Amino acid sequence: MMPLAQIAQISFSDKLETPSVDWAGLSPLLVMAATPLFFLTIWSLASPWLPKRTPSIVAALAGIGTIVAAAIQWAQLDGDGTTTLANAFGIDGFSLLLTMLIAVAVTLTSIFAWDYLEREDINSAEFFVLLMLSASGGIVMTGANDLIVLFLGLEVLSIAVYILAAAHLRRFESQEAGIKYFVLGAFASAFLLYGIALVYGATGSTNLGIIRDASAPGVLEDVGLLYGGMALLLVGFGFKIAAVPFHAWTPDVYHGAPSPVVSFMASAVKVGGFAALLRVFWATFGSLADDWAPMIFVLACLSMVLGTVVGIVQDNVKRMLAYSSISHAGFILVGAESATDTGLSAALYYLTAYTFIAIGSFAIISVASPRGDDATTIGDYRGLASRKPALAFGFTVLLLAQAGIPFTTGFLAKFKVIGAAVETESYVLGVIAMLAAVVGAFLYLRIMLAMYTGDDADDAVTGREPIPWSAALTIGITVAFTLFFGIFADPLIDLVNDASPPVLQAAG
Repeated sequence: MMPLAQIAQISFSDKLETPSVDWAGLSPLLVMAATPLFFLTIWSLASPWLPKRTPSIVAALAGIGTIVAAAIQWAQLDGDGTTTLANAFGIDGFSLLLTMLIAVAVTLTSIFAWDYLEREDINSAEFFVLLMLSASGGIVMTGANDLIVLFLGLEVLSIAVYILAAAHLRRFESQEAGIKYFVLGAFASAFLLYGIALVYGATGSTNLGIIRDASAPGVLEDVGLLYGGMALLLVGFGFKIAAVPFHAWTPDVYHGAPSPVVSFMASAVKVGGFAALLRVFWATFGSLADDWAPMIFVLACLSMVLGTVVGIVQDNVKRMLAYSSISHAGFILVGAESATDTGLSAALYYLTAYTFIAIGSFAIISVASPRGDDATTIGDYRGLASRKPALAFGFTVLLLAQAGIPFTTGFLAKFKVIGAAVETESYVLGVIAMLAAVVGAFLYLRIMLAMYTGDDADDAVTGREPIPWSAALTIGITVAFTLFFGIFADPLIDLVNDASPPVLQAAG
């Protein structure tokens, strides 16, 4: 113990060194994280005097504010990007693009969710606060340059979504979905944390820049510990992106969770998961690509094949789209497996396109289901085109995009990831991807066939009620995005190409 006399000699002029913080660079995260905290305080005091739709408006504005803040930071990037918080958080085109995608998911989901929540009598204030908090965790994951920071972001993202999945208290399926997602997510987090421990044991750091330098060929004498850590990290990320064989939770959770929650999960949560996977494997372990690419190869093949084949035989539309999301995760992994700049660009483009497609699809499902959110079988959608032609047309466009039909963003997304596989001479993976795309088209055709056939008097779905304007706005935006950038693709391609690879700097 230090003597009191020695303590007294310590000069109070000695400055404690703290890491510099780029507050402007962190502005997108600050907007998304601070808004729910301030709103929750104000709402608890003034809710009787505020409009009921206020939580939805606040969440949508938080998403728009985050997009604007990220766009400003992207325009001001110096070179490829920079880091802050002692190099624990990266501010680069990669993180900012994915931050904008998460914010888009929050904005569009918030727009159409309020009417659904009112119909199902779900507490809207808590819903939108959890939505924004989950998104803030996803934003942390997009820029995390340290495994501990990444883990914290993943937990913030996940815990809020566990609660959201069980938000429909009057549906047993929703409660079941929340419990299953929580239990399996806890196991996945344990695998991820153990993987972080092994990587730390092998390299002596959790900073991605130091890990990248330490894992370069010829630096480590014993790479067995590092490979074990990489495998466990992939298990944790595989659960979050719903890749086979870590997909078991997906069909039940997609089926039971409220449709707006599924919209957010299929877009923002998947973006956060792939952001972490690409940042760790593509950027950090890039020099070891020959060692981890075969693992990605297996996950991609299994996800595309199982997601496609099992999805075809489903009778529930939400479960069909759950298996479809598994298949799409496989296609994105095709781009990641190439471990090239082209593959990264293809994966980012696919994520961008799928974000809008998924949100629009589940917005339509939320409108198409009557009170109770139960009528989601193929039979329930028969004759939808005769009752709601605009709704059926929007769903048709989004389903065709998922099938990869030309003049939609989905076509170019599949084309780019398959092109990345061919560029690296991974012909087997490219062929499997093409076959999965062809066979998978039957899944979407089943839904379209049901919508355009059946008796007009069959009111199992939607009846004659008008479509809420908020849902119509969300669906319109997603359909317009899918068609416009499917025909005029250059602006979106340029935007994705400008998203530079993640910037990693070793901590000082």
